Amino acid sequence: MLFNSVEYLFFFLPITVLVFLILARAPSTERQITWLVLASLFFYASWKPEYLLLIISSVVINFLLGKQLARPGTGKALPWLTLGVCFNLGLLGYFKYTGFFLDGLNAIGLWLIPVPEITLPLAVSFFTFQQIAYLVDVSRRDCEEYQFRHYTLFVLFFPQLIAGPIVHHKEMMPQFSTMRPRANIPTDFAVGITFIAAGLFKKVVMADSLAQIADPLFSAATATDQLNTIDALLAGFAFSFQVYFDFSGYSDIAIGSARLFGIRLPENFRSPYKSRSVIEVWQRWHMTLSRFLRDYLYFSLGGNRLGAFKRYRNLVITMVLGGLWHGAAWTFVLWGALHGLFLCLNHTWRAFTYRAGLEKLCQTALLQPMFVLLTFTAWTIAVIVFRAEDVPSSWIIIQSAFVDINFSQPLILQETFNNGLLQRLLTFVGVPVVTYSEVSIVMLAAVLICWALPNTQELMIKYDPVIIADNAPIKPAGMSWQPTFFYAVITSLLLAASLMSMSSITRFIYFQF
Repeated sequence: MLFNSVEYLFFFLPITVLVFLILARAPSTERQITWLVLASLFFYASWKPEYLLLIISSVVINFLLGKQLARPGTGKALPWLTLGVCFNLGLLGYFKYTGFFLDGLNAIGLWLIPVPEITLPLAVSFFTFQQIAYLVDVSRRDCEEYQFRHYTLFVLFFPQLIAGPIVHHKEMMPQFSTMRPRANIPTDFAVGITFIAAGLFKKVVMADSLAQIADPLFSAATATDQLNTIDALLAGFAFSFQVYFDFSGYSDIAIGSARLFGIRLPENFRSPYKSRSVIEVWQRWHMTLSRFLRDYLYFSLGGNRLGAFKRYRNLVITMVLGGLWHGAAWTFVLWGALHGLFLCLNHTWRAFTYRAGLEKLCQTALLQPMFVLLTFTAWTIAVIVFRAEDVPSSWIIIQSAFVDINFSQPLILQETFNNGLLQRLLTFVGVPVVTYSEVSIVMLAAVLICWALPNTQELMIKYDPVIIADNAPIKPAGMSWQPTFFYAVITSLLLAASLMSMSSITRFIYFQF
């Protein structure tokens, strides 16, 4: 049941909210919590009911391990924590990496048994990392103990179950425990619906239109040894914008859906393409995953406490494992390694400018756009590897775009654009549609939205839409959202544009992780 489906938007979500509000009349929150647990189980089971047993078993086992870790004075926290981490990583490893590992052994002749077909359970990467963080936090005495029903909702709460954010126990449990009939329900609904409308527009209109540019070009890269440089650049930049709007759209819909229940999720996406360095990108992109990798992996390896060489080693290891978390493929490993390299170069550059006294020069307004463009280009090179079918295909695109410049190859895109919303609008007003002119309009719209407009959190900061990291306050935008008629019209237009474009339902990119 995808966020951008009719089933979710017009049946599941409204019914879940309606019953939740009816149950809010009860003297405690337990009935509301039970209802949200049942709704979340139904949401998960709508994919493959047989995997309910897997996720329920994972929840039960981790809850019991957490209770054992929370017992005072046992003196045996480390063995229980080790057992819990091994259980979770073993579960993730079996379903996600068995085929990848056995294929590798088979390729070098060390395995002769056919590789079994294993279906990757939905959201296994997210609920696994979330529960590992919970066990570590319990061992550090950073969590209070709650009832099983509360813990189950913490793991299964459907707005963040499938693709994050990866939440902390201490962020969510106090909110679940204090749900009551609220005087601010109208504001919560206005904020939530606005976020959902913005997220749908980003996914259905922007990301899916950009996919129609990127998909045929990446497919062509697997069938040829060179692309026209225009097509190669379009492939890289179109997918770079596609994954931006796809994940930003998912994050907005998750935030909006949770807000309908009066729940705030952690901020997970903050205009990362406005970043002036790769370090800053990872402070803005999938912020809760970056937090997990930093707090539970990078720091555990020693962080930056053991000298420059080990710091860079730890960065590379962390990013390679972060890449592998995204999927069992060499393209993800290489993508992670590239980001590890970029981070090492970025830290080296920062150290050099500090020693050379060039910090103020690098912060001048004249150089900032150059750093933004350089960062975006580096990100795009890496994201080509992320998207490509295999490593050789990614090199064909990168080589054609940035190394072997060639404009003599035939252009790939055809004269149609799959009857998208933009094509229908242009046809309606009498503008003839030619593929590359429409591509230009879509790409220009992506550029303007990414770099010229504030993000949804900045627009709505007065209404406290997300849990913000203590060390990263959000600066209010020049314009400010208000629950007024004007913004209701804007929200309605975004919803209308999205619904007009929902001719087919496409998965979010991060749903595959």
